[in-house]
Order: sequence, then structure tokens, then C-alpha cells
Amino acid sequence: MSYPDHLEYPEPRYLGDRGEVNAVFRPAGTPPDISSPGGGSTHYLATNESTGGEFGLYKVDLAARAAGARTHFHKAMSESFYVLSGELELYNGEAWVTGRAGDFLYVPVGGLHAFKNVTDEPMSMLLLFSPGAPREEYFEQVAEVSQRGGEELKRFRVRHDSYFTEDFEPGAE
Repeated sequence: MSYPDHLEYPEPRYLGDRGEVNAVFRPAGTPPDISSPGGGSTHYLATNESTGGEFGLYKVDLAARAAGARTHFHKAMSESFYVLSGELELYNGEAWVTGRAGDFLYVPVGGLHAFKNVTDEPMSMLLLFSPGAPREEYFEQVAEVSQRGGEELKRFRVRHDSYFTEDFEPGAE
């Protein structure tokens, strides 16, 4: 198979000749960075800070019947979902689809999406944000700020590049 000549790699960002020792290993048994009372948890595998803004990768475990996130979109980053175990209902902007182990959903910038666990079993997935963003504060505070609601919640969401459809009046955007 031949490839077109116009396909190019990005410009080099490492300009050394010998490489560096700079890999980061996270053992499987590392405790989650966030645990929720209902049995869910989030592992910060690769953060915006640790990847120099290239991407953010998180392992998210949702408890049975976990609400997930309602329909929203991002203006600055794409989001990808890879189901590791269990089942996850994913909204792809047009319809709800059931994601099972090995299924993948890519949501480009601006793409409407949502997710929830509607089963009686826990599930696990990888979330990938690209480029990276400081999502940790969002994960750590979203439940608390959501309880307060109102304008504070809307500002919090906008600060974290999360635009929920219920925050807009029909025809406003």
C-alpha cells in the first residue's frame, strides 16, 4: 500500500539527539484520585499538566444506575469514550447507543454528547480529552457545584468548556 506524499508528521518538538528518561508509569493498583459515595471513581491517568497540554486521559468507573452527564458539547476539545467493562448508554448527538467492552465513541469539538449507566451493574471506561484541559477541578467539584445550581453552575461549566443544552434558551445559540 502506498500513501500520499502530502501526509506529514507534526514538526519535531524534541530537538535532542539521544532521547531522555521521562516516561511516567502508573501501576494498576494505584488508588483512584476521586471516589464517590455511590461506588464510582476516577483515576487521573494522564493530566493536562503531565502531558504538557497534549491530552488528558482518565479511567472512570460508574456505579450501577449512575446519572453520568446530560447532553452537552465542548468548544475547545474533543472527547472520546472507550468502554472497558459493563455497558454505557452514549448519546452521539442523534440517538442513544449502547456501548459495551471494546466499543469506542469519538466526539469532535462542538459535538453533542451525553452518557449514563442505566444498568444494575457498574461499568468502567476511558475518557480522552484532546487537547488536554485541566479537567481535574471539574471532576472534583461538579457534584458540589451542581447541588447549588443557578448562575454559579453555569459559570463553572463555561470555565470548564462544558456547554449543557439546558443552559441555553431555544434559538439563543
